[in-house]
Parts: sequence; C-alpha cells; structure tokens
Amino acid sequence: MITCSAWSGKKFAVLGLARSGQATVEALLASGAEVMVWDRQEEPRLAFEGRARIGDPMAEDLTGFAGIVVSPGVPLNTHPIVQRAEKFGVPIIGDIELFAQARAELPRHKVVGITGTNGKSTTTALVHHILKIAGVPTTLGGNIGLPILGQEPLPEGGVYVLELSSYQIDLTQSLDCDVAVLLNITPDHLDRYDNFEAYAASKNRLLEMQTGDHYALINWKAFEGGLIHPGKAGFNGIVPASEAGQAHWPSLQGPHNAENAGAAMAACAWLGLSVHQIEAGLRTFTGLPHRMERVTTHNGVLFINDSKATNPDSTAPALAAFPPEAGGPRIHWIVGGLPKEDGLGATEAYLANVKRAYAIGEAGPRFAELLEGRVPVDRSEMICAAVRRAMRDAVPGDVILLSPACASFDQFKDFERRGEHFRQIVAALTGEDVEAESEPTIDHAKDHGGKAA
Repeated sequence: MITCSAWSGKKFAVLGLARSGQATVEALLASGAEVMVWDRQEEPRLAFEGRARIGDPMAEDLTGFAGIVVSPGVPLNTHPIVQRAEKFGVPIIGDIELFAQARAELPRHKVVGITGTNGKSTTTALVHHILKIAGVPTTLGGNIGLPILGQEPLPEGGVYVLELSSYQIDLTQSLDCDVAVLLNITPDHLDRYDNFEAYAASKNRLLEMQTGDHYALINWKAFEGGLIHPGKAGFNGIVPASEAGQAHWPSLQGPHNAENAGAAMAACAWLGLSVHQIEAGLRTFTGLPHRMERVTTHNGVLFINDSKATNPDSTAPALAAFPPEAGGPRIHWIVGGLPKEDGLGATEAYLANVKRAYAIGEAGPRFAELLEGRVPVDRSEMICAAVRRAMRDAVPGDVILLSPACASFDQFKDFERRGEHFRQIVAALTGEDVEAESEPTIDHAKDHGGKAA
C-alpha cells in the first residue's frame, strides 16, 4: 500500500467505509496515524475494532484533527459534515488528496489525471493500456481500478493513471498532474452543484492545481465556450483521431472514441512514447466491460454489449458508431429498461443507422410508441427474446447492439448484471466462447452511493 511519514502521529477521521474508505484507513494506520472511522452500516465499522477508534465525526470532538476523509458519495452541498468541519477548522479531503500528499515519498513517477462528463473510463483505461504495452510501469486508480492507497507504489519511472470524477476533485487540493486531460463537459450531477457553470468549475480545478512545467489537454468546445480556464501549465485542445486511424482499432469505434483516442495519443506522446508504441496500444486495446464491448462475431454478425449506456445521451454515440453501408442501416438495437427520462433524446439523430429496434423492459412499450413509423420495432419485452429475434433478422455485416438508454433496475441488479446476462444469451445461442476480454476494472462510482452517515 501507499504510506506517508507525514501522517504519522496525526489524527484523521474517515467517513464512509466502502472500498476506497477501507484502503484509506489501512494506509493511515500503516503510516502511524490515529484514525477514527465511521459508516452508517455496523459491519464495516466492526472490521476496524481494536485497530481504530469507532466514532461518528458528527458527534465526536474533532479538535486537533488533520483531516476528515470522506467518500466521494457524501454530498458536500447538503451534508452537515461540512458545517461540522468548519466549526473545528478541519479540512475535508479525499483519498486522492492523501495520494497527492504521499507523492514526495514515492519513487520518481508521473501522474496522468483524466476528467470530463463522458469518456473518462475509456480514456483512462486506454492510456494505461498503451503505457503497459510499451513496457512502462503503470497502474489505474481514482474512479477506476483498485483504490489508489491500497496499491503498491510503482517503481521509478512509473505512471499513475487516475480517472477523476468532479466529486473526487472537490476533495482534492494539491494534486499536480504531469498531464491533465479534460474531456467533454455536459450538464450532469446538478443535484450536487448550483448550476452547470459550477459543475464545470469543479472539473476545471484539475487544471488549476497544475504547475507551469506540466501539460493539459482540453476539449476545444468547452474551452471556446468559456467554461474552462487553464492554469499555469501549457495546454492544447484535444484533436480527435482520424477515421482512417480508427479503422485499425476495433474497440475504439465511433465519434466519441475519436476524442478519447485523440486525448490518449497526445497524453502518451507528451509522456515520451513513440508513434509506434502508441499505435501498438491502440490496436490491441479491448475496451471496458459493458462499454461498447465487442462480445463476438457469429455468421458475420457483430454482437456489442453497451449495457453501461443508461440514458439516451450515452446510447447516441453507440448508434453513431455504426453508420449505414451499401446495403442500408445495419444496427439491430436492443433498447429499454427503467427509464431515466421520457423521449428519445440524443438517439433521435441516429435513427437512420437503425435497421430494427427490439424494445425491452418497463420502458419497452414507450420506446415502441416513439419509434414505430420511424424504424421497424419488435416488442420483445425480454433480452433473451430480443437477441433471438435479432439473430433471426440479421444478415452478415449487421450489428446486434445492446445499448438500452435506460437503467437496469426493472429486471436486473445493475448494468453489469444486465451485460453479463446478454453475454450468456449470446453464448448459448451462438455456441461461441464469449468470455469478456475487456480491460478489467472496478468502478468506484459504486462507492458514490455512500453509506457514510
């Protein structure tokens, strides 16, 4: 794990004991800190009995504490811990800030920090993969991979690649990224911010923490729109990869991945990798589970698992990734679940790419109403029926795409379970080995649900 002598003898409170919270406690204890822990669930608290003090920072005296380390799921705009911390003059921080504090004692290294509304996970995993293929010691952290403080320090010359949500940036004051990447910014998480501008300003803080000898890559539209104001570091706009290049990268199709790939290419070039090394990584990248995941090809038909697409905005890029060819539209779109919004949203712009839609789940009837008369629709209700009927209708060159534009909770525990179910059905109906070959990740967005108080 990552430790720091500067924490020795200091007192910290850790609020929220999900994965990153547990790793934080272990790192602080190993560094000689005095730690008070709290989670509203009893079981994670009991795991630290005898090793840490069990106490709710909302009730305990916080005099002399060096920091309150909270889960990113704690809403700083409404949670009373903010006023409590102010009363005692104690900073509220996250595990990424502790990592930033520990950097001085780690072997010489670099940090790439990646944020944005969409594309963070893919870009982070892609940068990590390119570095790994090139033989550079590297690891994932932040909102992806294992908790950063729970990982072993990289050897000299290593690169830490961090996916950073706005929530994590809010809890960080001193992370000076060697390369900071700010992807697209669209309205999101407005329950946590006063307005869209405040959300964008949160993202912008990743750039503001950089010093002058470092480098930033910025979404041009956000910069030209005045949402982003670079700090002291040098910067450039993200130049999307060309379609000619994308043709050789099976897991990086579509205009959204053009920006992701362009950002990863520029970041890795700045880190000193050659064009040949970067191209080798792009060609061999297998993507992330449930994010435009290529499951298999059977009888000339490609099966794509995009279960992570839980709203129309995230499904639209998947529909855009497979435009019509000489024979016309080729997407067999499996859509539906628990709706987050009414209407087709951004997917409407790409209906010309859809050969037939297969409506499933609670939102199935509504999607059928919206789509009938525009594209052929099959009211399948269940994923198994949708896949079977799509296979019946598809011809070589077509794509069977699970990109539901809805949450999964009407029929599944989460989007991962929905994607796994899709894989299993495809395996059963095709007889193909469809074990996921994607980059393994643990998405810490799950920690954001928070059981902190």
